[in-house]
Amino acid sequence: MNAPLKNDRFLRALRREPTDTTPIWVMRQAGRYLPEYRATRARAGSFMALAQAPELACEVTLQPLERFALDAAILFSDILTIPDAMGLGLSFAQGEGPQFARPVRSAADVARLAVPDMDAELRYVMDAVRLIRRELDGRVPLIGFSGSPWTLACYMVEGQGSRDFATLKAMCWNDPALARRLLDILARSVAAYLIAQAAAGAQALMVFDTWGGLLGPAPFREFSLRYMAQVVAALKADAHSRDLPVILFSKGAGMHLAEMADSGCAALGVDWTMDLADARRAVAGKVALQGNLDPAVLRSNPDTIRREARAVLDSYGNHPGHVFNLGHGITPEVDPAHVEVLVDEVHAYGRALRG
Repeated sequence: MNAPLKNDRFLRALRREPTDTTPIWVMRQAGRYLPEYRATRARAGSFMALAQAPELACEVTLQPLERFALDAAILFSDILTIPDAMGLGLSFAQGEGPQFARPVRSAADVARLAVPDMDAELRYVMDAVRLIRRELDGRVPLIGFSGSPWTLACYMVEGQGSRDFATLKAMCWNDPALARRLLDILARSVAAYLIAQAAAGAQALMVFDTWGGLLGPAPFREFSLRYMAQVVAALKADAHSRDLPVILFSKGAGMHLAEMADSGCAALGVDWTMDLADARRAVAGKVALQGNLDPAVLRSNPDTIRREARAVLDSYGNHPGHVFNLGHGITPEVDPAHVEVLVDEVHAYGRALRG
């Protein structure tokens, strides 16, 4: 039996309910900026060995909570677990990022893909979720996550990281029906993956559309937002996940917030290129917002961090429905002491805003 939550302000904010202060968590909060994470990864031997060992994934998930008064934990995993489970031969070259031995380029390649078995190929993720929930003992909620269908397709078709993922874009232009078949199977896979995480104990779900901002307005709607909405609809139709808040984060797609707010999600992540006051007007109270400090601010001095954190909070204003976060993931060069400054300032100033 999972313990009742001792700190639920993150979930209350996602429901746009009043909170005593602004909740905060940080994208990639379990990561290379923490020396204890680097030690655990060295012990594991590789990133994938770390991600695929539930006990170690639990250990690194909890590490930032031992240092900082964060209001949520997020599962330690990778966005590419689904294509890895599809048998594409994922590896991580030192300093070069992810690579797939068998990229998806043709109709035959797409036809070979199937929704992974969550109890077999991805059981290690669900085991980690169950273990983390037990070890959290109700301290804070646990966020489960996946990459978006579009972002997963970017890596699967390109075969590696890229600045523009032009190979997938060309597929969308040259053979849109093939691109849609690929994105549909990915949407079904992402939904099944997140439902399985919910069944294992995740209390909120997040979809990372890291590369959605590479698309123009019409292609974004057709090849990114359409399939995120398909995922949300599937989550709302399943008993395990229907009551869990879903956060969509599409980096570089601030112009689409109003449309994204109609997807059925509970909250939208906002990157640092948009003022939160403008974002709040765009979504017209339909969803909560999460964000949006520039991650580079954490490399400045503590006084600057405090000032910029207050600016983000002032931009949103004294309204319910805000989860403080960075506009993208924390970078490895950040001093952990600076994260403590940020977390403490957000909580202190958030209380002051509420009078």
